[in-house]
Amino acid sequence: MVTDRYRVVPASYVLLLRGEADRTEVLLQLRANTGFMDGYWAAAAAGHVEAGEDALAAAVREAHEELGVTIDPADLAPLTAVHRTRSTGEPIDERVDFFFTCRRWSGEPHEAESGKTAGLGWFPLAVLPEPTVPHERAVLDALRTGGPAAITSHGFR
Repeated sequence: MVTDRYRVVPASYVLLLRGEADRTEVLLQLRANTGFMDGYWAAAAAGHVEAGEDALAAAVREAHEELGVTIDPADLAPLTAVHRTRSTGEPIDERVDFFFTCRRWSGEPHEAESGKTAGLGWFPLAVLPEPTVPHERAVLDALRTGGPAAITSHGFR
């Protein structure tokens, strides 16, 4: 009997996009007071999938909690899943991240979660701000150049 299984923490990311083709912009937040990659630019809406919800429901919830926008799950386009590790051996550092793009939502995106961001900004995919969270930058760079693979990995040897 296996008693100590490998565990991963799932998270959903919403990349709000506007513009067309080579003028596409993505909404990013400058992380602050979260304990993870503070001072880095990241997806404007992202967070853990909670017990009892699926990745789509988590994406919709996070977009509402963090940006004050309402998204119909049908407007989320699956982009990629990233299996990543920080190689610490701690379950919290073993992740599976579900990335979605979204081009339609209701409401004006704003800093809805007080104290967890130092700002929001729209950035061209071709000119991302520094520093950007590394695994998210890899997804954004791949999106700019034609799209990432359906499943990617980050941090493994």
